[in-house]
Amino acid sequence: MATCIWLRSCGARRLGSTFPGCRLRPRAGGLVPASGPAPGPAQLRCYAGRLAGLSAALLRTDSFVGGRWLPAAATFPVQDPASGAALGMVADCGVREARAAVRAAYEAFCRWREVSAKERSSLLRKWYNLMIQNKDDLARIITAESGKPLKEAHGEILYSAFFLEWFSEEARRVYGDIIHTPAKDRRALVLKQPIGVAAVITPWNFPSAMITRKVGAALAAGCTVVVKPAEDTPFSALALAELASQAGIPSGVYNVIPCSRKNAKEVGEAICTDPLVSKISFTGSTTTGKTCVCSNQFLVQRGIHDAFVKAFAEAMKKNLRVGNGFEEGTTQGPLINEKAVEKVEKQVNDAVSKGATVVTGGKRHQLGKNFFEPTLLCNVTQDMLCTHEETFGPLAPVIKFDTEEEAIAIANAADVGLAGYFYSQDPAQIWRVAEQLEVGMVGVNEGLISSVECPFGGVKQSGLGREGSKYGIDEYLELKYVCYGGL
Repeated sequence: MATCIWLRSCGARRLGSTFPGCRLRPRAGGLVPASGPAPGPAQLRCYAGRLAGLSAALLRTDSFVGGRWLPAAATFPVQDPASGAALGMVADCGVREARAAVRAAYEAFCRWREVSAKERSSLLRKWYNLMIQNKDDLARIITAESGKPLKEAHGEILYSAFFLEWFSEEARRVYGDIIHTPAKDRRALVLKQPIGVAAVITPWNFPSAMITRKVGAALAAGCTVVVKPAEDTPFSALALAELASQAGIPSGVYNVIPCSRKNAKEVGEAICTDPLVSKISFTGSTTTGKTCVCSNQFLVQRGIHDAFVKAFAEAMKKNLRVGNGFEEGTTQGPLINEKAVEKVEKQVNDAVSKGATVVTGGKRHQLGKNFFEPTLLCNVTQDMLCTHEETFGPLAPVIKFDTEEEAIAIANAADVGLAGYFYSQDPAQIWRVAEQLEVGMVGVNEGLISSVECPFGGVKQSGLGREGSKYGIDEYLELKYVCYGGL
């Protein structure tokens, strides 16, 4: 959960140049600048066929365990969220398949941990190269299964691949220490060793990048993984498995077990409680992970509030185009499923019933059941659901405040703290607010803060640990102290 604060010192004149397209994306499907009218119902076409031209090797439907493609006893459908068309039937793994994947990963770990850092680095680099070579097809898979605009899908694939590149380099930079003790005949050594098998559970909003950000670090450290992708977006994880195999990643090092929503609980429990699993890396539902950087509320100082809301509404109407992610010019795709739409609808209705005003949008879009209009609310108060529940939809609630202290208090009242953003031109104020916000990441006059070189993570109930950066690999390493005596 994230908060965006606009302080008066930033100047209302900046609204027009800084805010078009919002840049603080209210959902993973994204809002990026565009122009032109929204397509009508007749223009919304089924794009499931867009995957027909892809390499069969990338369009996998079986699980990938121990270097082999294995079917399951049952399958489940994966649908295009824009059209509702079936994209394919995917292996519906259960507890038996999950435990088999963990065993395969553990057996592979006993060998992979002994592979030199240089060789692990080389293999990760080959995997990165294959992602770049297949970036167009991988982007089309993301758009088909998640609904996000194709331009954003291309951006995600590059972001995703960069994690493999980054950790291919970090694999060779795992250093220990030598500590001088008071005893002259002893030396103390600190070794860093791979932790073991990692269970990796990922969400639908970044179906490729969420995997490589975790798996790249794990494999670089010498760990092996079992990946359970979101049931809405398993094709990206399976395509990555194919490319990992082509890159020469040894059998059992990277395993994928897709499953339906019906089996998700038992499969997740199986891999998370298996004694052979030493690490769990999870990004998922907001009730469990609370790990989204999307701006969930906008705090705007009273002196610029009205001008801000007016400029914001104008920018939304001018720059946002709702449509199928494959349509040229689309800047906002569908939500992932109808349940997500219902959540946005519930938050809007709750806010209006408590006094909020709908400035623009506010209802389902005519394009279909998974589409919702870009919505701006003002007169929002802290007792409304939209201020303390993550939305994962195109909803921007604006809260008016008077003082800097009041804004910080509102932002820090949340029990989560992944990211916070604020706009100001006052250097002293920038330092004060950045240090006082109770979040793991702060964007100052900038809404796009994610980078493979920088640590991603939060505080309070927004999770533990960091991903990406030089710190990300530490999550998959254990420290061992060795006392060397008799010198």
